[in-house]
Amino acid sequence: MKHIPAIKPTEGILLSGFGMRYHPVLGYRRHHEGLDFRADIGSEIYATGDGVVKFSGLKGTYGRLLIIDHDYGYETYYAHLSSYAKGIEPGTKVKRGDLIGFSGQSGRVEGPHLHYEVHQKDRPI
Repeated sequence: MKHIPAIKPTEGILLSGFGMRYHPVLGYRRHHEGLDFRADIGSEIYATGDGVVKFSGLKGTYGRLLIIDHDYGYETYYAHLSSYAKGIEPGTKVKRGDLIGFSGQSGRVEGPHLHYEVHQKDRPI
């Protein structure tokens, strides 16, 4: 159970949920594959379950992205980061609640926030 993503990744409130929504930058309705949390630049971001860092780097509209593989078909994405916590890189083992990075506004964003996704078997849920 400790591997299943199960806590909020940051202290901020939920700004936008999963599903169809009006995209604030593109200006039309489209599917939103994650959750957006209010987070000023530099807000702490936490791992939501035990796992191993699979990716850390720039990736298109996600900007600075961190992906954690939690086993059992689950991965979590933490996007628009400003930086990663010390020692966080591919291969790093993390536990639920560990500091993994800091929020920002990298990638395609209207302002600073954390975009968070949970994937199960390569599909956002």
